[in-house]
Amino acid sequence: MSADTGALRVAGFAEAAVPPAQARQVAALEAAAWPGSSPGHDPALAPRTLLLTAGDGTVAASLALLYKEIEVAGRRYRAAGLSGVVTRPELRGRGLGGRLVAAARAELAADPAVDLALFSCDGPLAAFYGAAGFPPLPGTVLVGGTPGEPLATDAPGFDKVVVAAFFTAEPDLDRAAFTGIRVPLYPGSTDRLW
Repeated sequence: MSADTGALRVAGFAEAAVPPAQARQVAALEAAAWPGSSPGHDPALAPRTLLLTAGDGTVAASLALLYKEIEVAGRRYRAAGLSGVVTRPELRGRGLGGRLVAAARAELAADPAVDLALFSCDGPLAAFYGAAGFPPLPGTVLVGGTPGEPLATDAPGFDKVVVAAFFTAEPDLDRAAFTGIRVPLYPGSTDRLW
């Protein structure tokens, strides 16, 4: 891949429609970043893949968008989350991950079917996601997994922060409703948290 990272472009696909050569690159990047992980996401979460690619098809960075309805305080929200955010190791530190995450936020904000995006990240990455438009939700905990086998972001040994962006008519009110609570995400056993 050339050093010209300005010529990179963002492309989005339903996860099942990612071109095979690029799908193999994403799987390799994810396996290197998270050894032992399996590629792909639960189809029930309508996974969408965003890629930052060079003209020759080389993947510089990738992420997945996952979608699910959730209920908080008696109201149903159409939620999206980011998962599997990864940048090619030799290109890290050049702002490419931030560029792709910002593109994901713009796509979600433009989608009338999405009320909010919320997901968890490792504590040291909270500033990175905040800079891309996903500020932390203080005291908020995502409860993933399944109701029978939950996995919460405040589990012992986790250093997770929940971040969010609200695209509703009253984003400040909705942010307040999601601050300092346990959010029943329950994405399932494949994508235990996003």
